[in-house]
Amino acid sequence: MASKETEGGGVAPQNKGSWSAFLKSIASFSGDLSSLTAPPFILSSTSLVEFSSYWAEHPSIFVAPAKEKDPEKRALLVLKWFLSTLKQQYASRSDKFGNEKKPLNPFLGELFLGKWVDSAGTTDLVSEQVSHHPPVTAYNISNKEHGVSLQGYNAQKASFSRTINVKQIGHAVYSIPAYDETYLITLPNLHIEGLIFGSPFVELNDKTYITSSSGFTAKIDYSGKGWLSGKKNSFTATLYPTGKEKETLYTITGQWNKTFEIIKGKKGAAIETYDAEASATTPLIVAPIDEQDPMESRRAWAKVAAGIAVGDMDVTGAEKSKIEVSQRELRIQEKSEGRSWARRYFSLVENDPVLTQLGPAIGVTPEADKTGGVWRFDQAKALLLPVKSVKALDAAAEEVKA
Repeated sequence: MASKETEGGGVAPQNKGSWSAFLKSIASFSGDLSSLTAPPFILSSTSLVEFSSYWAEHPSIFVAPAKEKDPEKRALLVLKWFLSTLKQQYASRSDKFGNEKKPLNPFLGELFLGKWVDSAGTTDLVSEQVSHHPPVTAYNISNKEHGVSLQGYNAQKASFSRTINVKQIGHAVYSIPAYDETYLITLPNLHIEGLIFGSPFVELNDKTYITSSSGFTAKIDYSGKGWLSGKKNSFTATLYPTGKEKETLYTITGQWNKTFEIIKGKKGAAIETYDAEASATTPLIVAPIDEQDPMESRRAWAKVAAGIAVGDMDVTGAEKSKIEVSQRELRIQEKSEGRSWARRYFSLVENDPVLTQLGPAIGVTPEADKTGGVWRFDQAKALLLPVKSVKALDAAAEEVKA
């Protein structure tokens, strides 16, 4: 049996040919890799629009900052929450062999709605594909009981240079209205390791920031396993007063998919250890597929997902083409009628106070040409354009509460 550490060792014998051809197509492709068709055995049946849910699979950690009265400790809890999301966002989508899968590219207007119900109360998720060219997903996650919300949007640009590199464009905003406090969060870039072995996995690189209106900034530096040293998925994060990076208040270090330690200052004693592997996630509640709106992700992609599940590329391709053709026809119709697609939950804004206030501290500026503009959750619009499945979703949540 071939080892996963030999070329193509992670690929079943019957798939080696298509895997080799896929790698060659990547190496010679000059555009955005997301448009390439991947072999069926590495396709995921999950759309990118669902990935927004990874922000809040630990609702109690998500709402914890709202319970803390001290602003410095609140900033630390926001940093801890962000780090706790990384395993879900970048290491929970792999198959039983630990291999990363290529997600489905969402279509314009695609929706994903859900709720978490646990000791933190009810946490609501709204995710919508607000742009197709460029592809952009916007999301809003809120917990009314604790008065906490997260909203943001992101686009991804994939390219090849020795490996697949993915630049994430956009940002998130975490808010605690009770303290009139907001946190601007940047998104990590990533690359795919293990391609040559047919065992792809995500590694984060570069750095990200979280900066708050209360005067604190966190910097997270990502690193991975090198040829001679280091561990996969490693990072070091520091929290400091904004503009005073040398005045370290807390340091957090470890592996974002396993364990990390929080220490006071630069080299103080550990005050907490977080175990990502032992931290159970709260199941996301979604409406039954037959009660979902036709634009909702799992209903819209159901036949494609069924084809992927059995490895039938003919069914997968045919059903995927039906969605793509339908979308092209909608765009042609809209153009002929002089209108554009109406987003259900999000709107473009010209001037955003959060970016104006907090962006300069961490070098964040809107990249409107790459994200179609700055997107914000529009509560008034959401109430005017109810989605078919909302009642079914509410009913499912009530059953969990009971």
